[in-house]
Amino acid sequence: VQLVESGGGSVQAGGSLRLSCAASVSGFGYSGLCMGWVRQAPGKEREGVALIGSYGSTTYADSVKCRFTISKDNAKSALYLQMNSLKSEDTAVYYCAALDYCYSPAMRTDFRYWGQGTQVTVSS
Repeated sequence: VQLVESGGGSVQAGGSLRLSCAASVSGFGYSGLCMGWVRQAPGKEREGVALIGSYGSTTYADSVKCRFTISKDNAKSALYLQMNSLKSEDTAVYYCAALDYCYSPAMRTDFRYWGQGTQVTVSS
């Protein structure tokens, strides 16, 4: 599985960005993948932001609930993260990540496949 993110950039606090992740999958279908967005700010540990499980259930970090929305388009082998009401503390490199399967949509960061990351910078 190869993952390529796009859509990062700089925005003022209160603004919005939409991240996209294009997946290349061989040998098995994209639809069953467990996928998520993980971010890492300078000097901080990686943090799970949003996850969509193999059966479509979603979960979010408390810090982004009601502001971020994760979605998956199986027909396009794509994953999205709509980010609204952005705050300076959302500044980080955002990674698209995947696991072959997960039953539970519980937040995790131990994904098998990772994209290269895209920078999101929110200025106050």
